[in-house]
Amino acid sequence: MRPHALLPPAAVFLACTAVLSLAGCDNAVEGTERLPPLEAAALDADAGSWRMIVLSAPDQIAVPAPAAAGSDAYRAELQAIRAAQASLTAAQRRSVEHWSGGGVLRWNQVTRELVARFNLPPAPRADGTYPVPDPENPFADPQFPFANPPYAARAYSYVSVAQYEALKSAWYWKYRYNRPSPARVDPGIRALVPVGSLPAYPSEDAVLSAVTAEVLKALFPAAVEEITRQAAEQREAALLSGKASPSDVAAGLALGKAVAAAVLARAAADGARSAAGTPAEWKALEDAAAARGEVPWRSQESPARPPMLPGFGRVRTWTMTAEEAAAEQPPAPPSTSSEQMRTELAEVRRTVDHLTRHQLAVALRWNDGAGTYTPSGHWNDIAAEHVRDARMSEVRAARTFALLNMAMHDAAVGCWSVKYRYFNPRPHQLDPAIRTVVGLPNFPSYPSGHSTFSATAAEVLSYVFPDAAAEFHALADEAGISRLYGGIHYRSDIERGKEHGARVGAYAVRLARGDGADAGRTVSPAP
Repeated sequence: MRPHALLPPAAVFLACTAVLSLAGCDNAVEGTERLPPLEAAALDADAGSWRMIVLSAPDQIAVPAPAAAGSDAYRAELQAIRAAQASLTAAQRRSVEHWSGGGVLRWNQVTRELVARFNLPPAPRADGTYPVPDPENPFADPQFPFANPPYAARAYSYVSVAQYEALKSAWYWKYRYNRPSPARVDPGIRALVPVGSLPAYPSEDAVLSAVTAEVLKALFPAAVEEITRQAAEQREAALLSGKASPSDVAAGLALGKAVAAAVLARAAADGARSAAGTPAEWKALEDAAAARGEVPWRSQESPARPPMLPGFGRVRTWTMTAEEAAAEQPPAPPSTSSEQMRTELAEVRRTVDHLTRHQLAVALRWNDGAGTYTPSGHWNDIAAEHVRDARMSEVRAARTFALLNMAMHDAAVGCWSVKYRYFNPRPHQLDPAIRTVVGLPNFPSYPSGHSTFSATAAEVLSYVFPDAAAEFHALADEAGISRLYGGIHYRSDIERGKEHGARVGAYAVRLARGDGADAGRTVSPAP
């Protein structure tokens, strides 16, 4: 998939410039985006009892008891912190400030940045074939991975779930041992960031640094040096800020790495490795569509590019069983020879031929194509603002992203399963006169991935932030219709995708209602 594949670069530049005041063309994420220092609205002291997802229990991975607060070993640790604070460099102060906004939000930014950087489809070889990114040789050309929308949705889910599992376990041990932060036990140590009454052992910053780094290194091995550096900076910031002692950090580091290993073991067996399929399988999909009397999808790129991850629909889901996922799938699309299809095709052409300035802005705002953090990253960006403004504790912030990203991973699985079941052609294939104003995705049309992802996300976020439900659903509607404005989807792709996405999102909401995190919260009854 190439960005704006059917428009010359100059046209893309002009189109972006024309609407720059209304919508950005660039979804790049700055890892240095400012975040206010996190003063959590609540400690969520009971988070150690919330339902686990991958681990069997919060104490599955044991954390040994810390040294006594009055011990010589602990006093030596406090002395080391006082000495370090006495000689802070400007770079160390900036690092403390950088991480003070919360590790969950900061690592979410980093993950989105990585997805955008690696969301680049391989270029063709001289012989017209396409090389495949190799995880065993990630620095080769093309680099591994190609972080396309299904890959990205899965990556966001594993990072978020790993963080959530690690932090629930950390909370369990924190309240078992109840050791305060160094700044609360030693008046000689300054609190350079908000240091509340959350127990310090094991350090939540160290847990997050370790679990996130281990998962990200597996997903983006070509960025291992940068990931490792950022994780080390987070741990150092925890020490220098007065939040954690060296033994708090060491315990968190060990716990985070152990949780990451458990989560990565699940990832290794979820079926994603075979999602690319084989040339024989791609041909069988085309033949099956033709045998049904339909026009099969064909790549519109030159040379023709293999379809994107046709086996992703078989990847293991998070919030629903395989049977539930199958039961929730939408019905078949209109036949390519039907009157409805002719009507919908005409609507696409009529729309792009008379596109308004506003419609163009909407199409570009939701493009989320190559070089961006993808549709699921777009919704992580939206969620991050609400998490920040709600001043969620680290563990509750991790829960929000885990619910959102598990649901969007499941949406990707369901959507891709349907896409390759019906193998429906894009509008441009049936009518080459249709002018697309965003990149033409290199996979079948029905249903719309944007619509599916967005309806799923709106369903989940509306549960977590009910006061903003209208905003989320309006954004989901806009994301869906943007694909008609872009000239790459029929109306039925969008409508069935939205319905499907809402049903998938309901499973994550069902999980949330029973995970113990909202005890005492007044919520509307389940539909």
